[in-house]
Amino acid sequence: MRTTFRFNALRLVPGVTSWLPCLFVSVAQPTDDGRLLVGRMASWTAAPGRWQLPGGSVEPPDDHETLDVAALRGHAVRELAEETGIDVVPDDLTLWLVTHSDTGNVGVLFLAPPRPASLLRERFAALVSAETTLGRDPELDQIALVRSPADLAELDGTQVDYLAHVVHRSERWVP
Repeated sequence: MRTTFRFNALRLVPGVTSWLPCLFVSVAQPTDDGRLLVGRMASWTAAPGRWQLPGGSVEPPDDHETLDVAALRGHAVRELAEETGIDVVPDDLTLWLVTHSDTGNVGVLFLAPPRPASLLRERFAALVSAETTLGRDPELDQIALVRSPADLAELDGTQVDYLAHVVHRSERWVP
């Protein structure tokens, strides 16, 4: 069924009994020392305070367009840049995992090339500064670099249900 992220607003209305799962993309952005970037959703978003990978819901394709891996990769590139200020070339993202959440949402996770932690922090700080200058609040209000599920336990707020599994799988990246 063709729908958009805006349908999510219906999920938040008290008394609504129907549920439509969504398709989302996320980017696992590792550092060159084996940590993984996670972000906390801002208070104004659909999931305030929740920690997750940079990403978002996939909008349905226009008529006669295909929703294939290349299109999903394009969505992932856009979400990573919008939420963290990190630019990546679509062909540099590797399809890594597909997740299925407790609520039925399906996530397509891409793996980005490792980058220095200092660069990731600088890009996020520049994005926050630019958004603030324009009078807007960024979608992520904080980022963290985690190495293990134990690091996740130290973060304030809730987490998407698949995050611990993803971080556990990322432990293999440690040099």
